[in-house]
Amino acid sequence: MEQEQPYILVSAPNKPGEAFIRQLKFGSIPFAVIVNNKAEQARLQELGAERIVMVDTNEENTWLVPEWPVGKVFLFENSLALCCRYIRICRPWTSEPLYVITQSNHPRLIYKGLGANYVIHTNSGEVSFLIHSAHE
Repeated sequence: MEQEQPYILVSAPNKPGEAFIRQLKFGSIPFAVIVNNKAEQARLQELGAERIVMVDTNEENTWLVPEWPVGKVFLFENSLALCCRYIRICRPWTSEPLYVITQSNHPRLIYKGLGANYVIHTNSGEVSFLIHSAHE
């Protein structure tokens, strides 16, 4: 039986995250999104997200591994607390790199200490270069 290709997992609470999702769709790269509320779920479905992981970030016993393989993880930071939660949730799901993309000056060591492999700081919100990381 053929192994299912891993899905890139994306948290996209902001414009750079939405742009990244558009690029993944355009490149026909399999992806899923992680959300913690219905409004964000609806917004990302409008962008074309078909696989969605809904988590209650306050209930650790609901953080179940998806039924499909998770590959690289790209977390676009909107809040320090939520991004830290998402790292804690997603890190056990994959051995592949986990990226945090931030426009803030939050200390990188917080994210790295929780399991992020890369913390990428962008002022412009330009993230097209990440698509190469998604392909590798």
